[in-house]
Amino acid sequence: MSFASEFKEFAVKGNVMDLAVGVIIGGAFGKIVESLVNDIIMPVISKVTGGLDFSNYYIALAGQAAGLPLAEAKKAGAVFAWGNFVTVAINFVILAFIIFVMVRQINKLKRDVPPPAPAATPEDVVLLREIRDALKK
Repeated sequence: MSFASEFKEFAVKGNVMDLAVGVIIGGAFGKIVESLVNDIIMPVISKVTGGLDFSNYYIALAGQAAGLPLAEAKKAGAVFAWGNFVTVAINFVILAFIIFVMVRQINKLKRDVPPPAPAATPEDVVLLREIRDALKK
């Protein structure tokens, strides 16, 4: 088997196509969760905590002036952007929880499905068994 034909066989297998679809949907789902965290959850946390904006919290490592926005502080040198990390960590926790709930529900659905009934024995096999049993007698 040539390399090209072996690769073609691998690429068109169902598992590879399922994985590709999963990665694409996962990327889109990640953007939805990122928007949920950045546009809905973090503003609520900011409101509850008195106007804190975690995304601009950092520790200057290159002697930047205090109070600069994070983007400007990064241009001036290295920063320890711990507020951005908090936002990404919340994003991850929410995404992991949603995926856990989805997998849990799928597993529950798989358990609830009864196994299929065994297929009926073909007539020719039944007839051969009757002949065998008759010959034994």
